[in-house]
Amino acid sequence: MHSLGARLNSARARSFVGREVELGCFGNALRGDADAPFVFWLVGPGGIGKSALLRRLGDMARAEGRGLVELDGRFLGRDPADFEDAADAFVSVPGTVLFVDSFEHCQWLETRLWQRFLPRAAPGALVVLAGRLAPQPQWTADPAWAGLLQVRELRPLNGGEAGALLEAASVRPERRDAVLRFAGGNPLALTLAAAADSAGRVGAEWTPSAEVLRTLVAGLVGEVPSAAHRRALEVAAQAHSTTEELLAAVLADQDASGLFQWLRELPFIESTPLGLYPHDAARETLMADLRWRAPTAFQAMRQRLAEEYLRLLREARPERVRAVTDDLFYLFRDVQKLQRTRVWVSAEEDLYEEALREEDHSLVLSMAEQAEGTESAELVRYWLARQPRGFSVFRLISSGRIVAFTTRLVLPAPPEDADIDRDPVVAAAWRYSQETAPVRQGEHIAMTRFSIYPERYQIPSRVIDLSNSRVQAEAMRARGRAHGFLVYHDHAAWAERLQGVLADSAVRCEVGGREYGLFTIDWRKIPVEQWIRHLIDATEMPPLSGPSGTPRPAFDQAVREALQLWRDPGTFAACGLLRTRLVADCDDPVQGLKDLLREAVEALAGDPRGVRAKEALAAAFFSGAPTQEAAARRLGLPYGTFRRHLRQGLDLLCASLWEKELYGTA
Repeated sequence: MHSLGARLNSARARSFVGREVELGCFGNALRGDADAPFVFWLVGPGGIGKSALLRRLGDMARAEGRGLVELDGRFLGRDPADFEDAADAFVSVPGTVLFVDSFEHCQWLETRLWQRFLPRAAPGALVVLAGRLAPQPQWTADPAWAGLLQVRELRPLNGGEAGALLEAASVRPERRDAVLRFAGGNPLALTLAAAADSAGRVGAEWTPSAEVLRTLVAGLVGEVPSAAHRRALEVAAQAHSTTEELLAAVLADQDASGLFQWLRELPFIESTPLGLYPHDAARETLMADLRWRAPTAFQAMRQRLAEEYLRLLREARPERVRAVTDDLFYLFRDVQKLQRTRVWVSAEEDLYEEALREEDHSLVLSMAEQAEGTESAELVRYWLARQPRGFSVFRLISSGRIVAFTTRLVLPAPPEDADIDRDPVVAAAWRYSQETAPVRQGEHIAMTRFSIYPERYQIPSRVIDLSNSRVQAEAMRARGRAHGFLVYHDHAAWAERLQGVLADSAVRCEVGGREYGLFTIDWRKIPVEQWIRHLIDATEMPPLSGPSGTPRPAFDQAVREALQLWRDPGTFAACGLLRTRLVADCDDPVQGLKDLLREAVEALAGDPRGVRAKEALAAAFFSGAPTQEAAARRLGLPYGTFRRHLRQGLDLLCASLWEKELYGTA
């Protein structure tokens, strides 16, 4: 009896057509032909069949007993060490074949790859890279790599190959001409068309247009089994990658496991170690279809995903913050306000961020003087002495060379006079804060004081993208943050770019004869969640304020914060809920708030919906359980069920306390 893996390999071999030259050349390399290339670079547009060819080459390598390392450029981290760790077998195990799909998403690795990593290959190793972009001319022109690197541009299938693909897919003979006229030789379009035809959900007329492709994908999906399956498809279309956990969080009370398996079996969905994602053409088609068919549902799904990413950001380990932030902002890649400030796709070499080392202080000072002058460099020196941990440098992934740095300051209230007097920009920010919405004891302002990238000084770039993503992630997780500030020299251009994103404070100040502008947001008035919604739906932010002046979203966030700080007396005594009307008349506000929270949680049991919710809240925050998983075990509940009850409990508790905040009774 054949194994499942053997059966899958056999099925792939039967359905695979064309690419004879590529298969033959790779086969020669597997057999040790001395004249065969060491690196195979497959290049071509989306849907041309690069991933399918990679899978076929992988099956050939397995059949020869080779070990495989299979990576996807979409999901590689920005630290070169992450790639080298994942590909360790390539340099340590003879005969290993390294496959990297979607290489255009990690093109920043290319120089490092051919100059440093590939020469360390174990004996008999091979490399296959597939992406939309050709390799750098420096690599292809290097005489040392002549004969070792082969670049193959994948072209559309010819008529005979396309016909063979449709025959292998069991498309009825009388329909093949229509499908071929529509799809041409694009393998993805052919595969989608074949799947739709085999299900009997397409008409006889085919034309190679984007509109008909949208109709084709809608026909391919057809009558989904249920509304829940349609929602799962909408999640996959928008999320960077979709996991079973993400489905469970976004589609509460649904069979996430079954939905995930259904998605996994769709012909246009790919599987990666980090989850599922649709082919690019299918993703864009699904999103366009949903926008046209149900624009309100499109926005609602994006908002649910954003809220789940926000929750993950609050709970994520520090090393996960950047990845979750990237997932969050991937949702907004088509939002015009963000397109003005982010580069998204850039021709510049990619970078990674790390903490500033002491031996690089002189380089940072030199870069500051080059970009902004001597007085600015002296202020950099001043802040290096006072807040060195606020400095980050940005290195080219290919060489490790530092090309930029940023400085993020955290300034608590009340500020030290020296800080105010020494730096005119910081002084201007504090004056603005005190004149508009004073920063109270226990709160702080945060400022990206310097953003120095001499080669692309203060224009949209990867440095500004990465720095601002870190700022937003910190704002989502910080407690007691009042105002946030960005500082730009070209303030006129940035006022236009940031319109609808941050407020122009109209504050201008000089350092060394150069004028700088301050752009700001007060996170007490506009919590991060509300700001994100504003970016999504482009609506005005509603003035939802209670008697204490606290907006409803900020109030709800303060309730959650108070519960999370329950077992830490020092930080609980500074929590935001103590500044609301809930405890205004208490002689001991801290104890009064604790008593109020316990009573409000107990009162939830009086509502039939709140019995399990009350138990989940008590177990999560009052029982001493170290984690939510431990709290779930105490109640004897599956973790997913526990989280559902906990969310409902938090919603009910916030609503009850808000009622008391507004009217004095819950």
